[in-house]
Amino acid sequence: MTTSALNNNSLNLLDLVAKNNFGTFFGVSQKVFDKVWNNITGADQNSVVYISMEIGADPDVFHPIKDKLTDLEKTDSIDPRLKKFVNKLFQGPEKIPCYGGGLGVLAGDTLKSFADCHIPVVAVSLLYRHGYFSQIVDSKIGQIAQSVEWHPEDTPGLYLLKNPETPEEPLQIEVPFVNEYDQETMATAQVWMKMEVNHSLDYFVPELLLDFSLAGNPSPIRDAAGQLYNSESSIIKATQRRMLGTGILPVLQAIGISSYTLHLNEQHGVVVALQLIAEELIKSHQHTDLSLASDDMIMAAADKVARKLVYTIHTPVKAGHDRFNKAVYAGISHKSCRHILELLAHDDDSPHSYNFTTLAMRVNRTANSVSRLHRDVTHKQFPAFANKITAITNGVHHLTWISEARAKLFDSFPELKKWRENPGVLQNTVQLKNDNHFRTYLQRAWEKDTAILYDYINKMLLHHRNQMTSTWIDPPNHYSNIIDYDTKLNPKVFTVGFARRFSTYKRADLIFDNLDTLCAIAVDNNWPVNFLFSGKAHPADEPGKSVIKLILNYQKELHIKSNGLVNLIFIPNYDMHIAKMLVSGVHIWLNNPKRPLEASGTSGMKAALNGVPNLSIMDGWWVEGYHDGQTGWKFGHEGPVDEADLSESPESLLYAEDSVSFYQTLPLVLEEFYEVDAQSRFLDKAIMNLCLNTPIFNTHRMAAEYLQKYNLDLPSELQSTMDNFAALYNSNE
Repeated sequence: MTTSALNNNSLNLLDLVAKNNFGTFFGVSQKVFDKVWNNITGADQNSVVYISMEIGADPDVFHPIKDKLTDLEKTDSIDPRLKKFVNKLFQGPEKIPCYGGGLGVLAGDTLKSFADCHIPVVAVSLLYRHGYFSQIVDSKIGQIAQSVEWHPEDTPGLYLLKNPETPEEPLQIEVPFVNEYDQETMATAQVWMKMEVNHSLDYFVPELLLDFSLAGNPSPIRDAAGQLYNSESSIIKATQRRMLGTGILPVLQAIGISSYTLHLNEQHGVVVALQLIAEELIKSHQHTDLSLASDDMIMAAADKVARKLVYTIHTPVKAGHDRFNKAVYAGISHKSCRHILELLAHDDDSPHSYNFTTLAMRVNRTANSVSRLHRDVTHKQFPAFANKITAITNGVHHLTWISEARAKLFDSFPELKKWRENPGVLQNTVQLKNDNHFRTYLQRAWEKDTAILYDYINKMLLHHRNQMTSTWIDPPNHYSNIIDYDTKLNPKVFTVGFARRFSTYKRADLIFDNLDTLCAIAVDNNWPVNFLFSGKAHPADEPGKSVIKLILNYQKELHIKSNGLVNLIFIPNYDMHIAKMLVSGVHIWLNNPKRPLEASGTSGMKAALNGVPNLSIMDGWWVEGYHDGQTGWKFGHEGPVDEADLSESPESLLYAEDSVSFYQTLPLVLEEFYEVDAQSRFLDKAIMNLCLNTPIFNTHRMAAEYLQKYNLDLPSELQSTMDNFAALYNSNE
């Protein structure tokens, strides 16, 4: 089915149903489905398996099938054979809470661009029956973690695959584990598939999600299968990694996927390398007793396996690198497995642990960081592998994160024709920089998005105030005690957005280091400011949770000291829906990590794709996106990487130095927003974000750079398209 056929109002929705021996699926034609399936199961192995511990792709922020049916007014009078699909699409849950933050959202964005670009990729991850966690915030207590309840069987675009031999039963795979007596035991997983359908409904990427929450599995497996990043014990954490890594080959075999290249999105699934090494040893030496393999045999097998693996490292922070005590790992792995780990995962800094980042660094054909600065930091951290660590700067999926109001604006200008297919087209906004119509309509689109954001926030604040009478929860915001139907937050007030995981190195409380100075900036110049903060701390991260509590504690004092001009609002339960409202509705995006611990940071990219300037420490992507001040502002320490302190200890976080720099920079920002003679410069920065940053910081360009590592044989026209995306930017220059 062609794209033009989809634009036909007479489209028969039965054309969007496809079948194979694993089930019946809705959203693409049989022709499209067969094309994708043949690509990933072809004997030529000309496809890629993308492996990620988490995938963020909530259907409430990107929903092309739903959009198509709405555009064609096909939501009523539906063929009875389709009713269950359409009802689920419009009435089912809008969340797939199997992600915890930026890593998962990046994975989802990457897969969407692979689908848009027709790249033969299949993803593998885990399905967590209790998701990550739902965040309740109480002003006196702080963050409270609550278990997530969701139902994958009711979720649109998610399918439980069937067993081809017994179609009335789900497809199940057996995954080998080991108990504390070095005896093999089998766990069973059923397989869900999310279809990541592209915006034109003519391609999709299958995401295979392994569900180990089955009654017959050993209790340690079921415990690990419940919640993403469950850290109740090191055993659960290690088991969760093994579930992902050990489940990859069985699920690929069960479905018939033949991909040569496996891409590790972080090292969480690197156990697959151990399986591949074991298979190579058996194949090369014709015996199954791996305990007989010598060190030389193992290293030779590892060199062969490395040709199949591509590895992306996402953080320089030590907590982001999996290390498992050897004594712990002895209870869940064969002795032969531990022999391989001794050779490939040795940790000089912690000789009693296996370092899985080191394993991933050793067993790959190419490794990459996620920004230029992160590349330099990674070279410093892993000097033995520096020759193969390049940079591929992250991006975001432009069709997911550009707001509807901005998208309609771009659609209305011929200079930006086909921007949806090619985000590089938005570099043509430079031609519109002095076009009064474009500037006016951009301002109006921005105001519309800000109004949507403030409508959500004001309703939230009122709801929290009313909630006091029915629950034990104290509202997380001081403003809930002030707001009424006549006293609401004003969307015309300068609005600063900050939303990300609450970890100490991200320093969410940095700008409140001196409340008197901050309030004086507003009071002395009559410049009101609203700070909108959101984000979660891992339930086991006590320092991170303490930062959230500090944020809550500052609210009342800020309001009083500034005579009501400065308000700090915390938005609980941060997710992709809230993120999209924030990155398009605020006036500036704030990021203030300790340099150089922010490897990339994609939230600021999402703001930039909407034209929202950044106010940021020169870390991660902003080093590349700052463009000498054309797209926003910088502040804080800019020391060289060679002298960088990678510690997260409180005394090394540079609060005093970087907060002073922020207080010096903020008046420059507020002046451009509020002073009539300077306001044109603020809008110039918005337009230059569209011109300079949108063509760079998108996942189409990023996918094109990854494609250069994948060695796929693509049709010439598709290869030419991807070469054009790659030409938009070279992350290593």
